[in-house]
Amino acid sequence: MVSSGLRRALKGTCAPTAVVDLDAFDENLDALAQRARGLPIRLATKSLRVPAAIDRALAHPAYSGVLAFSVPEALSLHARGVRDIVIGYPSLDRPALTRMVAEAGARSNITVMIDSVDHLDIIDDVRRSLAEAGAASVRVCIDVDSSFRPAESWLGDRVHIGARRSPIRDGRAAVALARQVAARPGFDLVGMMFYEGQIAGTADAGRTARQAIVRLMQRASIAELAERRAAVIAAVREVADLEFVNGGGTGSFESSSVEGTLTELAAGSGLFSPGLFDGYTHFRHRPAAYFVTPVVRRPGPGWVTVFKGGFIASGVPGPDRLPTIAWPPGLEYSGLEGPGEVQTPLTGPGTDSLRIGDLVWFRHAKAGELAEHFNDFQIVSQGRIRDAWTTYRGEGLVL
Repeated sequence: MVSSGLRRALKGTCAPTAVVDLDAFDENLDALAQRARGLPIRLATKSLRVPAAIDRALAHPAYSGVLAFSVPEALSLHARGVRDIVIGYPSLDRPALTRMVAEAGARSNITVMIDSVDHLDIIDDVRRSLAEAGAASVRVCIDVDSSFRPAESWLGDRVHIGARRSPIRDGRAAVALARQVAARPGFDLVGMMFYEGQIAGTADAGRTARQAIVRLMQRASIAELAERRAAVIAAVREVADLEFVNGGGTGSFESSSVEGTLTELAAGSGLFSPGLFDGYTHFRHRPAAYFVTPVVRRPGPGWVTVFKGGFIASGVPGPDRLPTIAWPPGLEYSGLEGPGEVQTPLTGPGTDSLRIGDLVWFRHAKAGELAEHFNDFQIVSQGRIRDAWTTYRGEGLVL
């Protein structure tokens, strides 16, 4: 439910617009810190995509360093003064890699993700093309697949639950790549990353048979990953003196923080608490990011139509990728249209109180993707608009 203070603050505002409830955002900063149980949190910036929100999170003592999406984003953050940047995904962007390697400050503060020798070859080509880079080293991190494969010794990867990311899965493969890094001049292996999406990014609430199976799968995956992750880390530490081992996600802090293998956790989405996070049993953060859009038509009894609204989240298409209708209560989508590019019809008893120009409040299903639709967020605290925070889109930054 959207508070009356938030609704009053946006009354009369030009819409559609995006909104951050700053009080909820700050509460979520503290909640994630408590759930981390003393481990530092590396901020996943792609889950915010708002520089001022990133700055506010990094000012909190529980947050240290960022997990960026791409080399251009990492360079932009570095130019803003952010340090200790890990790029969460391998990059083939040679122009951006060239800029990073050529700048000594960026090169020493940005860590590049790899999971194959091919990635090393690309970075090596960039290094050799830059005489000014000299003998300076590029910091790299190995991404290790953390998905769950039941009965892997029998079935291989035919049953794969979780994100398909890295081909590196066990200690043997990780050590082989670590030795390749050690054998090449100009590279320093400084970290490892593990992302357990089948735990951190999969909702488990509900009484259906499917959700019961999800909970069983997650318990089994937590146990399997703890054992495998410990073995992989121990093996790689024989080859390299690692600065950090990163893992977790907003949805897996409870298991990741107590496992004993990680030196830091990663999170960002929990600060905005998008619609997908309504489906977890072990935590509940306050919704902090919304978009509002006005009623522009009343096409008939029991119906209103709002402007735009078709901000569909990435992932497997389904009802859980649609924006959540946050206020007023008693509204639902039309089964024949759904959220649309230019208009979104809504029905239900909640339409009775709505008039032309009234605002309907929505939450995006995912966190950072909301910022791809707006140039800024209206920042509300204590029932008043206090500021406007520019998004990456508003700054012209393309991830």
